[in-house]
Amino acid sequence: MHRFPSPLLDGYRNFMDGRYIEERERYRALAENGQKPQILLIACCDSRAAPEIIFGSRPGELFVMRNVANMIPPYEPDGHFHATSAALEYAVQSLRVKDIVVMGHGRCGGIQAALDPAAEPLSPGDFIGRWMSLLKPAAEQIQSNDVMTASERQTALERVSIRNSIRNLRTFPCVSILEERGKLQVHGAWFDISNGELWIMDAKTGDFRRPDLEEVVSEPEQDVVAPPDA
Repeated sequence: MHRFPSPLLDGYRNFMDGRYIEERERYRALAENGQKPQILLIACCDSRAAPEIIFGSRPGELFVMRNVANMIPPYEPDGHFHATSAALEYAVQSLRVKDIVVMGHGRCGGIQAALDPAAEPLSPGDFIGRWMSLLKPAAEQIQSNDVMTASERQTALERVSIRNSIRNLRTFPCVSILEERGKLQVHGAWFDISNGELWIMDAKTGDFRRPDLEEVVSEPEQDVVAPPDA
């Protein structure tokens, strides 16, 4: 008999008995008035690096886009299907997000595949292989560095991939124009699954550093719920 996965039903039961009761009015307001998240977070599909869990976000706070290795392709207005570009377009043009965060993570399977020249396609379509070819030039350079260990090469490409995605983000006119006008900011981040560390990319140098959470001053919470045409 075809059965819905029981872990999902158990999780849903816990959600309805806990989180939903606490956030009931917020969910109703979001349903009636529409969403108005301020942040687009581009992350990997990896089940170990869920942005909503890492950042403890509430319903309606994050517009999350996830794909293999948290990558953004360059702007290509052709006749093909572009799921990632469509989500980006909607977040920037319709939702009017104020910040875009590209978040990579440690031990990324997509990055590992990009660094393995002997990796066999998982299917005749080789969708992952073709997708990860977006990083081929950088991967080849890092592969050839025999001074680095395998784990160092992995981390290096994970972080280079974030910078590469940010560069591709800026090929989209809707991103570059709003960023130039000061209405949009683009950020990079890297999350270490093994110890929970978050590293933030310096916008000027491209280097990654751990934030001093004691120096962070929380801004007053704004009402993220607004009418759809706001």
